[in-house]
Formats: sequence, C-alpha cells, structure tokens
Amino acid sequence: MPTPKKSTSGSKKPLVYGAVIVVAAGLLGFASYKATAPDSSSTDTSTAPAAEVSADPQAGIYPELAKLARRDTGDKLAVGRADAPVVLIEYADFKCGYCGKFARDTEPELIKEYVEDGTLRIEWRNFPIFGEESENAARGAWAAGQQDRFWEFHAAAYAEGAKEKGFGKDRVKALAQEAGVKDLARFMMDLDGEAARAAVAKDQEQAYGIGATSTPSFLINGRPIAGAQPKETFTQAIETAAEQAKTAGKAGAGTTGAPAKGSEDTAKDSEGSAK
Repeated sequence: MPTPKKSTSGSKKPLVYGAVIVVAAGLLGFASYKATAPDSSSTDTSTAPAAEVSADPQAGIYPELAKLARRDTGDKLAVGRADAPVVLIEYADFKCGYCGKFARDTEPELIKEYVEDGTLRIEWRNFPIFGEESENAARGAWAAGQQDRFWEFHAAAYAEGAKEKGFGKDRVKALAQEAGVKDLARFMMDLDGEAARAAVAKDQEQAYGIGATSTPSFLINGRPIAGAQPKETFTQAIETAAEQAKTAGKAGAGTTGAPAKGSEDTAKDSEGSAK
C-alpha cells in the first residue's frame, strides 16, 4: 500500500462491496464530515491536533456498513460482548497522533461507560498508512493478540512519547515485552508470518473499500465518524444507536446487523485498555 505524502489521507479508491456500499463509500470519504488530514503544508501531521469536524449523529447511517461488524467471540482485537447492541469499528494506525489522542483521552472512558455495561463492543481494524513502521506496529499488534495481549500492546504503543521512538522491529519487540507477551520468540515469528500480513492486509482492504482515507476513522452501527472527535460526539452516536436498537426490540436488529452465531457469549473483556 502506498504511503501518504505528509498526510493522513491514502490514495486508494473505494472497492466494490455492493451497490449500497459504493454509494456510502463516497460519504465515508467522508463527504458528511470535513477531512481529518491537516493542511498539506504541515511538517508533522502525526502530531498535529485533531481537526474540527462536523458530525451529526442523527443522520448518515448505512445498514450495509453496519454489517462489517464481525461480532466474532474469538476476535482477539475486540473488546465487549459480541451481542452488544452497538458496535464501534475503529480503523487506525499506531503512528497516527490523532489515533493516540483517541486511545488515551476518549476510548478508556467509552469502555468504562458503555463496554462494561454491555452496551458497546469495540472492534479494531489495523489501517497502517504511514509506511513500513506502521506495518510493523500493525503486525505486532496482531501478534500480541495471538497471546491475548492486543489491548496491552495497544496501550503501550499509544502511550505518550511511544511513537516518537519509532516502530522498528526491536522497538516493537520491546513493546510486546512491556505488554506482557510471554513467548517473545513466538511473537517475533508471528510478527513476520504470513498470517499477520494477511490479517493486516484484510483490514486495510476493508478500510480503503469503504472509502476511509484518514485515520482514525470509525463506524458506529453504520454511521461514519472521522477523526479524534470530542467524547460527546461518540457518546451521542452510541446512545442514539443503542436507543434505535432498543426500539427495534432486540440487539442486532435494524441498523446493527445480525449478531454472529454464538454471539450470546461474551467476548473477552480487556484489562489492558488504552489509558
């Protein structure tokens, strides 16, 4: 995948998932929201503050996009019940300053307020767009997940000052150790393995396919939100989606998409959520 030139925007065109997705992709491009990428003249886009974005949680819901929620009880890169009425999908890059802002300032509060009470499920998608080191971190996150340490790795990689140290192979290994990954030899093998590359590529393809061109990008029950928005933007979107699901009469109805088989089980909660 090509690396954006000093921007959080990629150059891939949306892929075709279906007629509705093609229409929605333009809006997830995000026509309903201002781009999160800073001005191209910026010398350090990954550390610039999040751009202000207009987001109306009462509009812009696309059922076909809601169906991208995996609701897989075995998903190592997710937190929350698989049958939660609301699913937030996050497409992010570990070198992205905006993503780090969300991980440190907003996500922990969303987990405490909505994941823990069963309302929300968060599903991570690796969307590395800043080149080789982004790819290293993405595969490292996946590899840590194979030993049930994804969220701990996520927290370590998004800690203040972490990205400034880079994400070379040795640094990624150090982050895995910090995250409590027990078998570092297996971790390094997984890091460079085909399974990790395939998993990251699948997430990237999905992100580009729905028209996401900046990080972080989100879907909340099929509603696109771009950028590290204030907590209130997510809160309103989550509560609106939860109320819609309640009105529909059951989790997974209406705009939420049908829960996966076995979704009555609870996905493993994270003790190492971003802080």
